[in-house]
Amino acid sequence: MASYYSGFLSCEEPHFLESCSLCRKHLGLNSDIFMYRGDKAFCSKECREEQIESDEAKERKWKNSSRSLRKKSSETKESAAGNTVRTGTLVVA
Repeated sequence: MASYYSGFLSCEEPHFLESCSLCRKHLGLNSDIFMYRGDKAFCSKECREEQIESDEAKERKWKNSSRSLRKKSSETKESAAGNTVRTGTLVVA
């Protein structure tokens, strides 16, 4: 059976409203769909919450690793005049 959304796409990739972004459960035409970040559909609040928690954990891990990289890359050197000079790499996201 052809998908309801297949007429809207010219590529072979399934439409994001056809299945849950986490568990891949089929999303029926008359079922509730829980959205996250505008382009991710989920079959339940639980699946959506699990994805949100996963994304937040990745973001925290990324922030912590970028902080430690900045600390490691910032070295202090004494100049000839006795003033402290900071050198290093600035990481901007």
